[in-house]
Amino acid sequence: MINYLHIKNIATYNSTGVELNDLKKINFVYGANGSGKTTLTKYIFDPAAILFKDCAIGWHQNIPMAPLVYNKDFRDRNFGKGSIDGVFTLGEATKEETENIEKLKNKRKEVREDGATKKKTLDGMVLDQTGRDEDFKEEVWSGIYKKYEGDFKEAFRGHLTKDGFKAKLLEEHQNNKGRLLTLEKLKEYGKTILGERPVSLNKLSEFDVESLSPIETDKLWAKKIIGKADVDIAGLIQSLNMNDWVNQGRSYIQESEVCPFCQQMTITDSFKRQLNDYFDKAFLEDITALNANSENYLRLADNLINLLTGIEASEKTNPNSKLNLNLYSAHLKTLASLYQSNKELINTKLKEPSRSIKLTSTKDQFQEILTLIQEANQAIDRHNLIVDNFDKAKKELIQNIWRFILNESNVLINNYIKRRENLQKGIDRLVLRVDKLRSDYTKINKEVIDLSKKITSVQPSVDQINATLNSYGFHNFMIVPSTAEPNKYQIQREDGEMAEATLSEGEVTFITFLYFLQLAKGSTAENNISDDRILIVDDPISSLDSSILFVISSLIKEIVKDIKDDKGNIKQLSH
Repeated sequence: MINYLHIKNIATYNSTGVELNDLKKINFVYGANGSGKTTLTKYIFDPAAILFKDCAIGWHQNIPMAPLVYNKDFRDRNFGKGSIDGVFTLGEATKEETENIEKLKNKRKEVREDGATKKKTLDGMVLDQTGRDEDFKEEVWSGIYKKYEGDFKEAFRGHLTKDGFKAKLLEEHQNNKGRLLTLEKLKEYGKTILGERPVSLNKLSEFDVESLSPIETDKLWAKKIIGKADVDIAGLIQSLNMNDWVNQGRSYIQESEVCPFCQQMTITDSFKRQLNDYFDKAFLEDITALNANSENYLRLADNLINLLTGIEASEKTNPNSKLNLNLYSAHLKTLASLYQSNKELINTKLKEPSRSIKLTSTKDQFQEILTLIQEANQAIDRHNLIVDNFDKAKKELIQNIWRFILNESNVLINNYIKRRENLQKGIDRLVLRVDKLRSDYTKINKEVIDLSKKITSVQPSVDQINATLNSYGFHNFMIVPSTAEPNKYQIQREDGEMAEATLSEGEVTFITFLYFLQLAKGSTAENNISDDRILIVDDPISSLDSSILFVISSLIKEIVKDIKDDKGNIKQLSH
């Protein structure tokens, strides 16, 4: 039966409308003429009509019943066409047949109510499941997607809606076979793989850290290079520690006998010979070796530092640099300082070969720099390998990102899936039960229809209407079966003339209402005479005299009594 009505935006009802709630088995609706009572009956008769798109009707246990509405439209539909549809009702049925039908109808009712109850429970469980799905969707969107979209949005592409992300997360939970990497690693790889396709990088130049070591450790730097000791002038030179001064002055001795030291005519061939003997072959060889060492060292060191300085400048402008520039620049600065110090020591040694010096080893600084370059080159190799296998690498990285997310959210996902599976099992069981009850209802309903068909007829309705007309003084017309059409009625005068066109307004109202009451007990079709229904009676009888009003009131009271006693097919009456 109908539980509530909400009608608005039609006829006399405004946008707020009117609600009729908590309707009972018997309902009386009062209102002045033009207040919208007939509009209510029209809506109940055809709630799907476009005119009533803003209205709502609620059925008990969500089970609609066939509404039978008596109003002016009913009269227009059924009279004035020359014949009336016959009403099938149970005819001369035996007591046993009638009881059997009633038992089946009661059983059908129980099955329907049981099905309605279980369907309500099922709908509640489905609603609960939908709510849990929505909660989980919101939780993973805010707690996972929003957390990682800054780093991995490209990995989520194609699943950037709440529903899409949730579906992808559950799919990956089922199928993901990726490697579990740290977030830092995933971010590092993501800089190369996610986004635009990367380009290959050139490796940085490496070098031999030992190239300067043999020169820096050469014993010649510490050796005091002086002349031959057994020459006559050796004692004086060495006692005055003038070895380097004299050696430098030698280059000023010309062919003349003017001494470059005292500017006197004291240079003799003997003196020249003693100088040459003092600065002998061994001395000259040491000086030659010293000059060679100096040139080699300065050349090699300048080349290396220029190379390293060029790398630094280039990498500072490289947005994809893999070099740790902070450490690199610090070590390069230290190296340059060491080189400058060694360079000054070498210049001193060249001017004063008799001085002993020790060069600072640059090997450790070169090694630190080379290590940074090698680490950068390893990163470049990994980068270039990724470039060479970009599509495959991107697919693997995305899989690894999802693997990381699944690991981080494992408890949340497993709890959701477990609760959902348990709820789904209950839903599946109820679906099977509801389907079984529907099947049982269909089977029992068919039995009711088949049994009813065997004992149905339109004649009992004819006899009932005519008996009522005759008992209340309507002797000048009657209902008779149509001779032209099967299962049709006609209104006929006593002399056999068709009377429909000559009936008074009161006679038409009375006979149409009697027809309505017969239709309430049966149907114009054999297969649904036992269906449950509701009656809606609009005020049709105000033009009748008091005796007829009494008759109709008595007939309606009988229907009210049967409804209260839960007898028959009529389950609700609204008037």
